[in-house]
Amino acid sequence: MLYGREQERAAVDALLDGARGGRSGVLLLRGEPGIGKTAVLEYAVAAAGDGFRVVRATGVEYEAELPFAGLSLLLASGLDRLDALPGPQRRSLEGAFGLGEAAGGADRLLTGLATLGLLAELASEQPLLCVVDDVQWLDRSSLDALLIAARRLQAEGVALLLAARDTGAGVDVGGAGGGAGTDLGPLAGLPELRLTGLAEPDAVRLLDDRTGAALTGPARRRLLAEAAGNPLALVELPVTEADLASGGLALSSRLRIAFHGQVTGLPPATQTLLLVAAAEENGELDVVLAAAAALGAGADALEPAERAGLVTVGADRRLAFRHPLLRAAVLQRAPLQQRLAAHRALGEALEEGDRRTWHLALAATAPDAGLADALERTAARAEARGAHGGAAAAYERAAGLTPDRDGATRRLVLAAEAATEEGKLELAEALADRAGARTDSVFAHALLDQVRAVAHFWRGAYPAAYRLLLDAAATDIEPAHAARMLLQAFHAAWYVGEEPVATVLDRLAALPLGADEPLAPLAWHLPAAVLPALGRPADPLPDVRATAAAARKAGAESPVDLVQLCGATLVLGRDHETLELAAELTAEARAKGTVGVLPTLQFFLAEAELFHGRHRDAEVTATEGLALARDTGQAQWTSQLASLLACLAAFAGADERCAELAAAALVPGSAAPAAGEPWAHWALALLHALTTGPYRHHVGATRAVPDLVEAAVRLGEPERAAEPYERFARWAGAAGTPWAEALRLRCQALLGPDELAESAYRAALDLHEGAHRPFERARTALLYGEWLRRERRRTDARPYLGAALETFERLGAEPWADRARTELTATGTAAPAPAAAEGALTMLTPQELQIARLAARGLTNRDIAAQLFLSPRTVGHHLYKAYPKLGIASRTELAALFRA
Repeated sequence: MLYGREQERAAVDALLDGARGGRSGVLLLRGEPGIGKTAVLEYAVAAAGDGFRVVRATGVEYEAELPFAGLSLLLASGLDRLDALPGPQRRSLEGAFGLGEAAGGADRLLTGLATLGLLAELASEQPLLCVVDDVQWLDRSSLDALLIAARRLQAEGVALLLAARDTGAGVDVGGAGGGAGTDLGPLAGLPELRLTGLAEPDAVRLLDDRTGAALTGPARRRLLAEAAGNPLALVELPVTEADLASGGLALSSRLRIAFHGQVTGLPPATQTLLLVAAAEENGELDVVLAAAAALGAGADALEPAERAGLVTVGADRRLAFRHPLLRAAVLQRAPLQQRLAAHRALGEALEEGDRRTWHLALAATAPDAGLADALERTAARAEARGAHGGAAAAYERAAGLTPDRDGATRRLVLAAEAATEEGKLELAEALADRAGARTDSVFAHALLDQVRAVAHFWRGAYPAAYRLLLDAAATDIEPAHAARMLLQAFHAAWYVGEEPVATVLDRLAALPLGADEPLAPLAWHLPAAVLPALGRPADPLPDVRATAAAARKAGAESPVDLVQLCGATLVLGRDHETLELAAELTAEARAKGTVGVLPTLQFFLAEAELFHGRHRDAEVTATEGLALARDTGQAQWTSQLASLLACLAAFAGADERCAELAAAALVPGSAAPAAGEPWAHWALALLHALTTGPYRHHVGATRAVPDLVEAAVRLGEPERAAEPYERFARWAGAAGTPWAEALRLRCQALLGPDELAESAYRAALDLHEGAHRPFERARTALLYGEWLRRERRRTDARPYLGAALETFERLGAEPWADRARTELTATGTAAPAPAAAEGALTMLTPQELQIARLAARGLTNRDIAAQLFLSPRTVGHHLYKAYPKLGIASRTELAALFRA
């Protein structure tokens, strides 16, 4: 029964009503221990009634680092629906739950998308209420998957209700028993409701109901004051003056003491059984009873705990404690030897597998080579399932159980690498320091510096990351390992400056790599693509598809190892090659389920689409990539994609959206500028500023130079563009493509001398022909038309201005369309109206357009959902919204519209 909580009940009722109407929603309840979060969850389950399917799970504070333990409990009842998921998603969940092999390593994003798919399947026949209590104790793998699903829920009819402990200033990740907990920073941005203490009338009513109104006088006033509206305190704290004399302790400590007292009065065998149950992470009654029996506590020892209301056993034969603090109190009060015995008994009661290994490892008090080997195998399986946090914990514990020094050091290195993959940077560095102090191995120290470098990189400390990787690659290690380190160093150097980039590429080019090395083709391609753009000599750049084919043949992992080819080829202006390869690798990533690399690929693909004048395609690609980057916390690509979208917004004349996206992109890391700074500067320059930022070698900075030249000339300050133009001219010469030379000629025409402008404009327009870059051709035509009008050659200007206007309107480039319309009107010619079909399609959001295109090709809602990582019902919802905007009512009409 809930006392008060009108606001909380209203929020829950709204969430449930939305699910009944086919809408999905998420609500996070936060509050201190005992404040009533669980009671609100129980209210939601009762209010859902028979009209909802309900799935639930609870995080366990003392749970071992078992990957996906919480998620497997939550989704256990839906495993019969796995076959309804697309193949890669089904396999990812099967691997996560230990039902199949996670070959090649699981993708964290894919597991989250599979979670979304399974939740949608469970909601296909009736609304679904998904309840997760004590989220702060979920294993990180489960939390990541659940939050990815939460952020993509749209129209499935799923109500997701979460509860997490909160200290007021932030989520309490320390907990009652001092465990490490899970970092709940990823919860930021979810709709949340913070629970506070009960109002005094409700607190009085709860206390009177508890005591039968028998508690009066000073003891009553004291208890109400001590509890401060905390419902658990009102129910659990002792009620006499003598009992309340221990004031001064924190409320959570007072409650644990109260729970201690409740357990202490039970028979010894019952206390033993409760300790085993508290140490067992899944609440499996049969396992608990078997382990307790080995310690001398029979099944009859359970009855006193049930009678006291400390535990319950559900129909699924799972044992649950009345409150998490009670579970914590049971574990905390037990002496160390008893806790070790409980873990040992649980390990022996479990069948062979990772849970058995973990419990035996937790019980071990001395080195054990066999157990250490088993725990390393557990860690390797965790990594294959994408659970790097669990793998790090297993490797670290295995190191502690390893008798020989070298073996223990090797496992600490593996733990540090896994912690880096998990994003636990401080832990990774601490493990690296521990491992480094134990070995003189050059190779081991190189690997540890690589760990430290990755930590620096993700904090934004690019110079430190660059130097560590460059030095590590220069040690006496195999060329293949050096190549991988130098490729990472290139990524860091890209944000440091041109000289560091050139240094890395020179080192790469000099590596004695054999043709059979998987990364050799990439190591050869990168210098050839980037050094000429920096004004350095290099071998001719091979065709990127040939390089990709050679890398695949040599054993490179596609698309992950090939993604840098897309960016490298863009640097030298081979945009058409990037367009083809990035599209191919994107489709491959979708098919294979390696979707974590998609934001990177989609950034390069969107760049190439933009440079080809396919602005709407670029917006669709970048919008999806930005959502995926945000889903997985890829801050670098979130910044890059947001800044690219800012540029697209500037081209479309959406000034407010441009400024908003640029601001989001420019949020810096902890120690360096944002990754998307060059693109954001370009976007802002298109609005009001004459700058492209410090990263002159970046693709966005290079391609922004023609805009900088035009802006400088229009401001009457052409001297400000002199140096950037010279640099761009050198780059265009190195690129050797007609379109790049056309842009150089356009800049030359603007900068003068004026008597050479017409020949430069005409030569540029000739080079634009066949380049498949309509936006740039229209820009050149507009400038030439403006020049002709200023020369009083109105008749000559009209065809150029008219063609430019038509292109700008078709691309939705409103600022340039306005300019062309004004210029055309000034020649005495009225501007034509835009095409109706293009106007209708521009009314769709990027996601609606993406879905409509796939539907027009004949794909079913389920097929589209699999490609775009949505639920079929969400796809249907977007089509339902798109049809009225397009003035159509069927897929047949949709296909006809796109053919037109």
